[in-house]
Amino acid sequence: MSRSTNWRTPQAILIAGSLVLFISLGVRHGFGLFMQPLTGDTGWGRETFAFTIALQNLVWGIAQPFTGALADRIGAGKVAFVGALAYAAGLVLMGYPQGQTGFVLAGGVLVGLGLSGTAFSIMFGVIGRSAPPERRSLVLGIATAVGSFGQFVMLPVTFGLIEVVGWSRGFALLSLAALAIVPLSFVLLEKRDRSAVVTNAASGPTAGEALRLAIRNRGFWLLFLGFFVCGFQIVFISVHLPAYLADAGIGAGVATTVLALIGLTNVAGTYYAGLWGGRYRKPMMLGWIYLLRGVIIAGFVLLPVSSFSAYAFGALLGLLWLSTVPLTNGTVVTLFGVKNLSMLGGIVFLSHQIGAFLGGWLGGVLYDRFGSYDIAWGISIALSLVAALLNFPIRETPAAPARAAAVEARP
Repeated sequence: MSRSTNWRTPQAILIAGSLVLFISLGVRHGFGLFMQPLTGDTGWGRETFAFTIALQNLVWGIAQPFTGALADRIGAGKVAFVGALAYAAGLVLMGYPQGQTGFVLAGGVLVGLGLSGTAFSIMFGVIGRSAPPERRSLVLGIATAVGSFGQFVMLPVTFGLIEVVGWSRGFALLSLAALAIVPLSFVLLEKRDRSAVVTNAASGPTAGEALRLAIRNRGFWLLFLGFFVCGFQIVFISVHLPAYLADAGIGAGVATTVLALIGLTNVAGTYYAGLWGGRYRKPMMLGWIYLLRGVIIAGFVLLPVSSFSAYAFGALLGLLWLSTVPLTNGTVVTLFGVKNLSMLGGIVFLSHQIGAFLGGWLGGVLYDRFGSYDIAWGISIALSLVAALLNFPIRETPAAPARAAAVEARP
């Protein structure tokens, strides 16, 4: 290995990839704080803002298998570089929109494409390939935990920006955070991918073979359908919880703290999900996570809403917030190996983002039609049971044992 690439170690890759998630997810999770000030100034209904965030998640999901396949082919660094530029441009245009259409295109399309190049599937692919098999679940959990910590840090920052400079300049200043991904992307360049890390991936299936294996695999489709629920719940809550609490007479500062609590406790949740995912059946853990989510959500909406109940809700839900992510991607690795993880993980993530689209958009539609979020909360609770029933039957049996073993072989 040349001297110029000696610093691109698995540890450096984990740190750089985790910091990309810290920024990408941290900025994204604060979008719900913009709803009330933006709609108040522009006179737009909540449905317009909700549709923008919903479209963002749908574009992210549709693009993810393609950006994932591209990252598997040319390296995560190049994809993250372009994604960061799209993300930053979208944030600037959200701050200075040319009408509702301009806002929807900037926040929905540009930011969605930016997220597809800087979020889970791309980072998990390069981080997963750099780690030994026995540590993959753990390092994916660590990366997700750092991303969750980004939510904890960036939410108060976002709230402060809105309070001090307003929502328009707040979006523009957040674009500078997105640009900070650019130097991190150089740690993840293709040259390092091919020479230092994926020396053993060539023996795995081609992208076409992996796709055919996945299409014929029952567990893959159960995982795909179950991940829909995660997306629905996360985006519905992150986008609409501030408005839900405001409708109950609770100030925006409480909502910011609740979302930050979700990010903080999720650091522990994702770390232990990754750690325990290497010891226990990951689909079983996923099933229990979804069931517990349903119980927590039901308790929150059935009890009287107060600042205390909101804080308790955030702290408890945070333990389960993104803990599904390392377990879901870890199951994909178990079934199909690491060579095509960004592509196959991206396909599963598409289901997550279809759910995210419906969670974000439907919450706004139902509120504008009925004047409350009660129906949306009920759907979210029912989906928890559906997701648990989908995940429990999944068996962690490699789809192609010989190839999986070859991919896992150490050089």
